[in-house]
Amino acid sequence: MTIAFTATVLGSPRIGPHRELKKAVESYWAGKLDAAALSSVGADLRRQTWTELADAGIDSVPVNTFSYYDQMLDTAVLLGALPERVAGIENDLDRYFAAARGTDTVPPLEMTKWFDTNYHYLVPEITAATTFSLHPEKILGEIAEARALGVPARPVVVGPITFLLLSKFEDLEPLDRLDDVVALYADLLERLADAGAEWVQIDEPALVADRTDAELAAVRSVYRLLSALDRRPAILVASYFGDLGDALPALLDTEVEGIAVDLVAGSLATVAAAEGIDRKHVVAGVVDGRNVWRTDLDRALDTLDALRERAGSVAVSTSCSLLHVPYTLDGEDGLDRALRSWLAFGTEKIREVSALATALRSGRDAIADELTESRAAVATRSADPRLHDDAIRGRLAALTASDRTRAAAAARRTVQAAALPLPPLPTTTIGSYPQTTEIRVARAALRTGAVDRAEYERRMREEIADVIALQEDLGLDVLVHGEPERNDMVQYFAEQLDGFAATANGWVQSYGSRCVRPPILFGDVRRPQAMTVDWIAYAQSLTTKPVKGMLTGPVTILAWSFVRDDQPLADTADQVALAIRDETVDLEKSGAAVIQVDEPALRELLPLRAAEQPAYLDWSVGAFRLATAGVADATAIHTHLCYSEFGEVIGAIAGLDADVTSIEAARSHMEVLDDLRAVGFDLGVGPGVYDIHSPRVPSVDEIAGSLRVALKAVPAERLWVNPDCGLKTRGRAEVEASLRHLVAAARSVRGEL
Repeated sequence: MTIAFTATVLGSPRIGPHRELKKAVESYWAGKLDAAALSSVGADLRRQTWTELADAGIDSVPVNTFSYYDQMLDTAVLLGALPERVAGIENDLDRYFAAARGTDTVPPLEMTKWFDTNYHYLVPEITAATTFSLHPEKILGEIAEARALGVPARPVVVGPITFLLLSKFEDLEPLDRLDDVVALYADLLERLADAGAEWVQIDEPALVADRTDAELAAVRSVYRLLSALDRRPAILVASYFGDLGDALPALLDTEVEGIAVDLVAGSLATVAAAEGIDRKHVVAGVVDGRNVWRTDLDRALDTLDALRERAGSVAVSTSCSLLHVPYTLDGEDGLDRALRSWLAFGTEKIREVSALATALRSGRDAIADELTESRAAVATRSADPRLHDDAIRGRLAALTASDRTRAAAAARRTVQAAALPLPPLPTTTIGSYPQTTEIRVARAALRTGAVDRAEYERRMREEIADVIALQEDLGLDVLVHGEPERNDMVQYFAEQLDGFAATANGWVQSYGSRCVRPPILFGDVRRPQAMTVDWIAYAQSLTTKPVKGMLTGPVTILAWSFVRDDQPLADTADQVALAIRDETVDLEKSGAAVIQVDEPALRELLPLRAAEQPAYLDWSVGAFRLATAGVADATAIHTHLCYSEFGEVIGAIAGLDADVTSIEAARSHMEVLDDLRAVGFDLGVGPGVYDIHSPRVPSVDEIAGSLRVALKAVPAERLWVNPDCGLKTRGRAEVEASLRHLVAAARSVRGEL
C-alpha cells in the first residue's frame, strides 16, 4: 500500500539561487561552455534543491520540475511533439534550444503567459501529422538521481488535458489527439512504477479555468483509464491558481489517490463539501506559492483542521510551484526590519509547510515559537502607517469619471497630425535598446560605490547619445532614449515610488534564461518627484525628431510586483495610476509630444473564470485611463502589449483608448489583427514585424511581407512599424541589422501605397 505523505511543495525554482543556470545556459549558447559542463551545473542545482527540501522535513520531493528552458517544452520533448522544422538538428540539446529560441533559419515556437502569472511558456504545435512517441529519459534520469541521494522522489509531469489545451493546433480541436497522448501517459506511468516511484504528480492547472462538458467528460475518462492501470504509482492530480469547480467531481469520480488544491486562490468550502473527498488524499495548498507574504499560521491551521474533518487524509503544501517566488530571504539585509518580518520567500515557505505539517501531526504546541512569530507579523503589518496614507486615499475618493476620459479619438488624431506630421507607416521601436557591457559595468560600479551618482549619470547620457545617433542613422521616425538607466521596466519605477521595496537577490524566472527581480508593493503608493523627465528631456535635446516618453502602466506594475494582499487590487491599481498620471503631465510640460505607457501584462491578470473577468477588465482599463487622461489632446498616448492571448481581452485593448497600440504579432503571424478588426478597432496600431526573442535577423522581404498582411486589416494612416518588444536582451549588431531591414521594408511598402 502506498504511504500518504504529509508535507510537500508542488515544484521548485530551477534558475539557481544566484542565477547559476541562467549563466551556464547563456554560456552554452555563446559557445563558451560545452554540454557536459552545462549538464553538471544542472545536476548540482537539482541536488541542492532536493536535499534542501528533504532536510527541511518535506517527505515527498518533486522531481522533473527542473528545466533548461520550460516545462511545456520539456513535455513536448517527452511526447515526441517538437515541430518538424527542428527535426534536422541532430544534437538533442541544440534541437531543444532551437525550438525555444529559433536559429538563423528556424523560427521558434510561440511564447505566451502561463495562466495569470508572469512566467512565459512555449506553445507546442500539434497537427494531424504529428507522430507522438515517448521519450522518458529525462524524468527517469531524475528519479534515479534522487533515489541515489536517498530523496523521497515524486516525479512531476504536465498532464495530458493541460498539455493539449495549451497547445496550438492546425485544423484540429485541442482534444482530437487525446487518445494518442493518453496512451503514452499510460506507458509512462508503468515505467515510473518500474523506476521505483511511489507517487506521480500530474499537473492539470487548465482545470481551474472554465471547461466545456466535453472537456470535463475527457477529464473523467482520462483519469479513469490511468487510475485503472495494473502497474503504476499512486496518482496525485495537481491543480493551482484557482478552484477546480466542475472538474473536482469529475476527478473524484475516478480512482486517483490524491488531489492537490489551491486554498489560497481557491475555496475551502468547495473542496470540503465535495462528495467523495473522504476517499482522497488531499494536498492542501495553504502556503502561497505565488506571493511573498508570510503565512498566517493560525488561519492556515484552521483551514487544515476543517479539511481534515472531511478528507480521507491531508498533506500540507504550497498552493503552486515555488517557481514564482525568489529562493530565500537570506542576504536581503537592505529590507527594513518590519517589512522583512512580513515576508516569506521560497526557503521560508518550505519551513512554513514543514511547521504546519508538524502541527497537524503533533498539535499546535509543537510549533509554539513559529506561531508567536506569525502572530507578531500579522499585528505589526496591520498597524503600520505606511499602509494607510490619508492624503493618498483622499485623492482617490475625489476622483470623477472625467479624470479617466479624453476627447474622441478622431478629434485627437487630427490635432496630433497637425502637431507632429509623420510619413505613412511611421517607424519606431518599443523602448529599450541593448543593455551593453558598459551599462552593466556602470550600474555595478554605482551599486558598489566605485563611482558616484554624477559619474554614473554622465555614462548613461553617453549611452543615450549613442542610441539617438544610431536611430537617426537608421532613419527611424519616432525615437526612444533606449532606457540605459533602467534596470527593469517595473523595478525602475518601484525604486522611486513610496510604498515599494526592492530586493537585492529576489530573482525569479520569466522565461528561459530571462530573470526578473519583482519589487514588493507593500504600502500606499506616492510619487515623491519626477522619475523620467530629465532623461527624456536630455534625449530630446539631441534630435529634432520626436522622442517618446517611456513609462510602465499601473496594471503591469501590479502584475510584475509582489503586491499587498490586504486590499482590493483595483484600489492599489488606482494608487499607482495616479503616480503615473503625475509623470505624464510632467513629461508633457517638458515638451514630450509622444508618451508611451506600456501595459504588456494587461492579459496576464485576467481571471481564469469568465464570471470574474468583467470586473477585472473594468478596473484595469479604468486604471490605465486614469494614468493617461491628464494630458492634452495634442499629446499622443502610445501603449505596448506583448506575449499574451490578446483575443481574450481585445475589447479591453480598444477600451484603453490609446492613440497607438503596439502589439506582439510576429510569432503569431499577425493573427491579432483579425481580432482587432472584429471589434471595430479604429485607433493606431503597430503590430510587431519581427520577433525580438529570437537571435535571427529578419530579411527586408520578410518584414515587408508582414506589413502587406497588416495593411489588409489596418489602413495605412493608422499603421505603425515596430518590433515585437523592447530590445534590451538583444545584441547591438543584430539589433542594428534588424532595424535597418525594418526601415527599408517600411520605405518599400510606403512606396507601394
